[in-house]
Amino acid sequence: MAAHIGRRLRKGAASTAVAAAAVAALSASQAPGVAGEDNRPTTAGAMDSVPDGTGGATGNSPYYTDLPPLKSPAPSPSAPVGTPVSRGDAEAGIPATVLDAYKKAAAELRTSKPGCNMPWQLLAAIGNVESGQARGGQVDADGTTLHRILGPQLDGNGFALIPDTDGGAYDGNSTYDQAVGPMQFIPSTWAWAGRDGNGDGKKDPNNIYDAALAAGHYLCRNDWDLSREADLHSAILSYNNSQDYLDLVLNWMEYYRKGTRTIPDGTGGVPEHRSDEGTQRVPSPSPRPTQPPTTKPAPKPHKPGGEHGGNGGNETPEPPKPPVPPTPPPTTPGTPTDLVDHLTGTGTGKLTAMTGDAFTERIGVRAETKVGKSVAKVRIRFTLTGDTDATFANGETVATVATDAKGVALAPPLQAGEKTGDFKVTAAVVGRQVKGVEYTATVTERVADALARTGTDPLICTAGAEFAEQVQVKATYRGAAAGKVAVTATLVKSLIDARANDKGPYFKDATGKPVRSLTGLRTDANGLLTLPKLYADDTAGTFLLRVTTAGGATLTVPLTVEAAGPPAVPTPDPSTSSDSPAPSPSASS
Repeated sequence: MAAHIGRRLRKGAASTAVAAAAVAALSASQAPGVAGEDNRPTTAGAMDSVPDGTGGATGNSPYYTDLPPLKSPAPSPSAPVGTPVSRGDAEAGIPATVLDAYKKAAAELRTSKPGCNMPWQLLAAIGNVESGQARGGQVDADGTTLHRILGPQLDGNGFALIPDTDGGAYDGNSTYDQAVGPMQFIPSTWAWAGRDGNGDGKKDPNNIYDAALAAGHYLCRNDWDLSREADLHSAILSYNNSQDYLDLVLNWMEYYRKGTRTIPDGTGGVPEHRSDEGTQRVPSPSPRPTQPPTTKPAPKPHKPGGEHGGNGGNETPEPPKPPVPPTPPPTTPGTPTDLVDHLTGTGTGKLTAMTGDAFTERIGVRAETKVGKSVAKVRIRFTLTGDTDATFANGETVATVATDAKGVALAPPLQAGEKTGDFKVTAAVVGRQVKGVEYTATVTERVADALARTGTDPLICTAGAEFAEQVQVKATYRGAAAGKVAVTATLVKSLIDARANDKGPYFKDATGKPVRSLTGLRTDANGLLTLPKLYADDTAGTFLLRVTTAGGATLTVPLTVEAAGPPAVPTPDPSTSSDSPAPSPSASS
């Protein structure tokens, strides 16, 4: 049921050969342009993109080989005689919760990795091939399978050999790993590829929402754009490095693209044929007690004159020849990974970045032999751990890089998130337990080194009134706008006394009460911050507003409060005043 990396140990199985032939016929008759539309072989790049470890996403386990329904109930004329027709219309239905998980995973990837162009039909195709859509939608309302879906134990007996990596936490097997869940992840892969797709705070490979999102991110790594044929093929082959598997998934994806329907959970059909049909699982023989060698009497020499003829027994018999030692089997030359004794750091400096910024230093390690010689072509896995939302530049927390000709592997650039604090970056050799390298990285809060007021007009107000202009400031760091920087604003007592004043101008809190110190402020993306309105009490004078940013940038703004004057005396109107002088008498003649 599970995808795997490397060649499956199922060659010669009759059912598999028939299924492969049917896939080829289906490609020709039903899905032109999907798998091998120009008859070119799979590119080397696709094969080179197989993930690290012992089995890629899900280990060397079997998968379902049932085909999509053909357009016609009869086999295609181009199909070989005896090609089976896959099951019918039931295959077009996808259980409601399972389909919802695929679509939500694809929607999340459109936001987090828009360049990947993940189609939900690809997740549905892999989910069908891996587990028959969680065995016909046998999931609860939260998307967790009602019963665990497990592949066979990977004990090297007909399948890959993967000793236990999780203490049986996921697969219940503390001796060997088994592929787990509807997308069939092995525990060692889930440990770094797992995702929380349903927002319950857990990463559960048995939950279709978690597993579908993990599969989507797995298929979107390496900056693959799944709208490009070469990248799509590379991604699918990284899930299972088999041309048969690639053809099968592509045809199911095309089938779902042409239309599907939602069916109730638990009512879907389960595929019938698996890629390991015909593979006989032979239990390992129990060790037998060592028996002492049996001493056989030496055979009597033939007498030449006896029953075999000769010269009458006068010839001395030849001594027995010593046994010929068995020829030792040819030794397989070791891989570069087998030569590695330890990893060393490459002089990476202090790893520090402000929230939201990229780290300027790159993490690097060198693979070396026991005597200190560099080893090229060794896969190094870099993993971020700790309470952090920092990622590599591709948005992942795990990256695998091969060492170059000098034995050096550089991790992708680190990108700080919004959480401050320390986290670890661990470098380890894939497929070999050797001494690794661990780095500590630190994310600090954003800071500003300069602060200026955007306006130039004096800030003047009459006692008991409000200031007409709100104070706006701009924070910068090394000449560039310092966005999202923490700011405090306090009406201080004096230039040398930074305590909040108890009189003069003030802000208002949510209830309208006066406050003279504000915290929790933050500049916008352009480094700008507009303070709330300022009000004046009945105290006249000059007061100081001090604005400070994280990082120590400070600006002091003077505020002037003028005393209120006496009420103005109205000027009387001469035309209505009773105190107007009487008109002068006219002159007598």
